[in-house]
Amino acid sequence: MKKSLFSWRGTVAGLAGGLLLIANASAQDICGLCVKQIVTNSELATCFLDQYDQFAKTSSNAVVVDLSSCASRGIVEALPSPNKTPVEPDVQFIVSHQQLQCLKKQLEAPGIVLDPSATIELDSCK
Repeated sequence: MKKSLFSWRGTVAGLAGGLLLIANASAQDICGLCVKQIVTNSELATCFLDQYDQFAKTSSNAVVVDLSSCASRGIVEALPSPNKTPVEPDVQFIVSHQQLQCLKKQLEAPGIVLDPSATIELDSCK
């Protein structure tokens, strides 16, 4: 009976230790689904900044950003230059709270060029 009790305690201790590791990882905003960069344009950037407070209220470590309702419809975009492959802006992505703040900071930077599109590195803010 004692052997069974000790193995049960060992299992519980192992599970508790595992949960502590998971909680610690969550506290550090480690997000396996979070993107490292996004592609955006001025229209989506403005929409993001308008909705920033709503995104920032999210209590989970991973913030789902959905800007699909912001993309204009029915407007014909300029043809891309022959040497460049057009890069589609990201309208849906997942970021950590730290990356969310970084994106806001970069989009508010004076002189940023967003059109026709810009790639924003989300891990560049420390």
